[in-house]
This record gives sequence, structure tokens and C-alpha cells, in this order.
Amino acid sequence: MLLDHDRCYRALSARDARFDGQFIAGVHSTGIYCRPSCPAATPRPHNVRFYPTAAAAHEAGLRACKRCQPDALPGNPDWNLRDDLAGRAMRLILDGVVEREGVAGLAAQLGYSSRHLARVLADELGAGPLALARAHRAESARALLAATDLPVSQVAFAAGFASIRQFNETMREVYDLTPSELRTLARRGRQGRPTGPSIEGTTVSVRLAARPPFDGEGVLRYLADHAITGVERVDLDRGSVERLLPLPGGESFVRVVLDRSRPGVRVSARLATLSDLQPLTARVRRWFDLDADSPAIDEQLSRHAVLAPLVHAAPGIRIPGSVDASETLLRTMVGQQISLAAARTVLGRLAGELDVESRAARTPEGLTRFPSPAVVAEHGLSVLRGPRTRVQAIHRVASALATGELHLDVGLTTAELRSRLVELDGVGPWTADYVTMRVLGSPDLLLSTDLVLLRTLRARRAAQSAREAAQLGEQWAPWRSYATLHLWRAAPPALSSRARPSAAESPPSPAPRR
Repeated sequence: MLLDHDRCYRALSARDARFDGQFIAGVHSTGIYCRPSCPAATPRPHNVRFYPTAAAAHEAGLRACKRCQPDALPGNPDWNLRDDLAGRAMRLILDGVVEREGVAGLAAQLGYSSRHLARVLADELGAGPLALARAHRAESARALLAATDLPVSQVAFAAGFASIRQFNETMREVYDLTPSELRTLARRGRQGRPTGPSIEGTTVSVRLAARPPFDGEGVLRYLADHAITGVERVDLDRGSVERLLPLPGGESFVRVVLDRSRPGVRVSARLATLSDLQPLTARVRRWFDLDADSPAIDEQLSRHAVLAPLVHAAPGIRIPGSVDASETLLRTMVGQQISLAAARTVLGRLAGELDVESRAARTPEGLTRFPSPAVVAEHGLSVLRGPRTRVQAIHRVASALATGELHLDVGLTTAELRSRLVELDGVGPWTADYVTMRVLGSPDLLLSTDLVLLRTLRARRAAQSAREAAQLGEQWAPWRSYATLHLWRAAPPALSSRARPSAAESPPSPAPRR
């Protein structure tokens, strides 16, 4: 990825925090790398080079700045925006695939040879897959040292290191500090101990930053509107959501609380194994869209007359992501063609009656997991209600997911995931776009056939049909998913029950509370 030196240097000179996490400034006269907003004196132009990743800066022989702590940031929004091989690889690396399956497993999931993948990543991101995974492990370890009281040995394995020796050597090389010294530095200027329990058996608490502005309340309202009784618990007053999360090492009970003192969330989780911490943080970041480049999105969308007042009313709007692609697809299919309230009732009954595998895993908080595709495939026909064709379509999709015939993950491109979905019987364009937007965090999907969106556009005399909505949406690229969210939120109430869909496919009214 080529970085424009003059543009990056202007951002560095202005200490522009909007670019934090989007590139690294490597100061070769001092041997350190910084975030763009670092308060240190601005280096001379010929002494600084700009890198797309911290791993690239490490490969150039630089260490992290102790003053600005450049990895204590939201992630790079490019990994959701980019659909090329490098972007797909980074999504999987952040999910911990290299630690679980190695570089060969990563390459196999992406459909390329390990050699070709390493060459592309080195050209695009300045480092190969092992170096990128190593840099991510170091960043995860720094976050754990700062936010938890985990013993250093447990931090090493929770961050994905294979040994204590490897952990110590990496931290010394990247930060020029021992883990204990880094813990002291990372907590510099903070009052008191880390909040919440940092370890109780296998329970950890960490804080995840977001790039401001951050409309976390909007994501939480969306989750509350779609919550299934017994599966999720959302408390809007406390700003929290609780549920079970399927992770590679097993089920994890997760509680996410909005941090109302600064943009971000606090996550507390009971993990089956500490090695699940990396995939947990990656999935919570996608769940709340923490890495979105809100300043760029708001600036672009506010240029358009239809969206400007909506952006002003809700700056920093985020895509409510998915914590499990299979669950998102099945929930969406069950909720098609019915109201949001009806969908929640049907899904609640489905989760209750198919509580086959989860009774033993029920949490002390009284929550259970949404039925897995295998359980829906085995028992769904006897429980699901509605038109026979739709019930059979849900059963076929659940069976394909359970057998692996249908595979969904964040390493797919937007086009590839959407194509896999529309090929399924019972999945139309609206469902494919909606699931793709939530699973991948794809920023540029306008759900132009959505009746709630069209109701907003008609009320504002901006478009009368799906075709006109699609044409209008071309002006909002590459942020059409965020435009969809704004239009959902601003929808006027339906005039009557006759406004329900007939020919057009419709969600269980996926808009946040209106």
C-alpha cells in the first residue's frame, strides 16, 4: 500500500488524531515509530518514513514510542474497507488464525499458496504474515498488561505467544521494555487499579478503544431491538449487553459495557481458554464497529442534502456487526417477511425449544446460546412455523452450514460472500446484502429495496422507488452502509399495517429503535 509522504507528513505536523491507527510514522533518526498525533517535536521530513502497519515499522528496525504508545489505538479501518487479499488476510490474522492454524492454514482459507500470500503482504503491508501476526500479539499483550492484573506468564499465552521466552524477547524488541516495565508505562497517569475483575479463573476484562465520534448508544439500541429473550440481555440504562459467544476454544460468556468517559467499550469475558482472547477482541471490535473511520464517513455523507441533517443528529453511527456469521444468517432468514416483534417471538421460541445442546452450558446469569446450525438441521423441521417453502429453505441452509458445504467467515470478499448467499434457495438480494453488511462490516452496501429505507426517502421527497434510491445512493459511495443506517434511524412511523411488504423482501424491520 503506497502512502503519500507529503499528505502523511501534513497530518503528522498537525498532530491530527483522525489518522491515528491508519498509518505509522517511523523516525529513522531516533529509531522509533509514532502515531500521527504524537506530542513529540515533529521530525524533519527527510528523517521520517510512513508505514501501513506496525509490523512494517518493526521490520525496518524501529521500536514503539514510549510517549504516544502508538498501538493503544483503534484498529485500521482499511481492514473492513479493503476487499483485496491483503485486507482479507488481515481480518483473519486479527481473528487469530495464524496462532491456531499457522501460515499454511491462513493461506488455505484464502485460497492461495503460502509463498504467494507472503509476497503480496510484504508488497502491500510491508511485512509477511508471521511478522503481522507477531506485531498483533505484541499489541494484544500490551493491552492486557495495561488493562488487567493477569500474571505476566498468563498474558504471554493469552496474547498468542508460544513461550515465555518468545514473549519476553518480542516485547523487548518492539518496546525496548520488559513486560513489567511496559505495564507500569501503559498505566502512566491513570488513577487506581484496572476496573472490574481482571482475572477470576478464566475471566478477563479489557478496554477496546474506538475512533471518535462513536455512537455506541445507537449500536446498543439496535441490539436491544433485536435481542432474543434468554439469548441476549441488553440494559440501555447501564449501557451493557450480555450473551454467549462461540469462540474457537469453546463458549464464552461476554459482557460489553459502553465506556462513557471516552470512546470505546469495556469487555469482561469468561473464556474456555485464554488463547481465545484474540478472537474475542476481534469479534467485539466488529460487533461494535470500533475501527470505523467516523470523521471521514461523516464528512463525506454530510455533503449531501438528504443525509446532512441525519449525520448532524447522529455523528459516528456504526454498523451493528455479527459475532457469528451462521447465527446471523439463520436469524435473518427466520425473521424475513414478518415484523420485528413477531421475529423476536419466533426466534425466542426456536431458541427455547431447541435448547438441546445448551442446557448444560446455560450461564449462571440464565442465558443460553442460539441453536447451532447442526441443532437447527436436526430438529428445526419440527419446531419452525410458517410457509413450508421458507421452513425448508432454513433447514437446507442450516444443513449446509452444519456439514461445511456452506462456509462463511471474515476472510471472504463482499462480492464472494454475497454471491454465496444469493445462490441459496430462500435467500434474496436484501438478505444477502444485510448479512454481508453485518458479517464483514462492509461499508458500501445500500439496501435500496428495504421498505423502511424507502419510507424515509419518500418522506423527504428524495426517491420514490428502489431504482431511484439505488441511483441516489451512488453519490454516497463508499459509505452506503452507513447511509442505510441513517435512513433507517430517521424513518417516520408506518401509516398502517398495510405497509407490510408483499413482493419486496424485508427484514424484521432492522432499523434501530425509531
